[in-house]
Amino acid sequence: MTDLQTSSGAPDSDESPVRSRRAVLAGAGAFGATCLLAACGTSAGGSTQGTNPNGSDFNSNPAPAGSKGADAGGSSGTAPGSGAVLVAAAEVPVGGGVVAGDYVITQPTKNSFRAFSKVCTHQGCEVNRVEGGLITCPCHGSQFSITDGAVQHGPAPRPLPETTVKVTGGNVVKA
Repeated sequence: MTDLQTSSGAPDSDESPVRSRRAVLAGAGAFGATCLLAACGTSAGGSTQGTNPNGSDFNSNPAPAGSKGADAGGSSGTAPGSGAVLVAAAEVPVGGGVVAGDYVITQPTKNSFRAFSKVCTHQGCEVNRVEGGLITCPCHGSQFSITDGAVQHGPAPRPLPETTVKVTGGNVVKA
């Protein structure tokens, strides 16, 4: 027996090629909009956390500078028997400091050098100025002591992490 086709050749109203293309395009558009909205979400839990005006993708607990293994400092050389050169000691003013590489190197008193991460503990901005005995972050005005990295003016919640340094061959180097 032969199968007979019972269709008249005209597409059903539910199976119209125009209607099915519209359904596919509408579905694709809805899927794309859903993906876009999901990508713009504020957290994995779908809720906004904190009151950060810059969004929630800022890390409020940034890693200390140099933790990525990057060479820090203006010079990539090393002095014999020492760590990476951060800066020439003569470039660091007494009672002040300089930003070099991943660090802020200070000299609170003559021949006493300290090095701190240049990453602010507030929202991970980089400090950019040392004057008047303070290390200043340009983003939200946090200020830190050149002596011990302690917060002198918030909103930073913690001091700048310190790296031990010494002077070798006229250079401040990581100890």
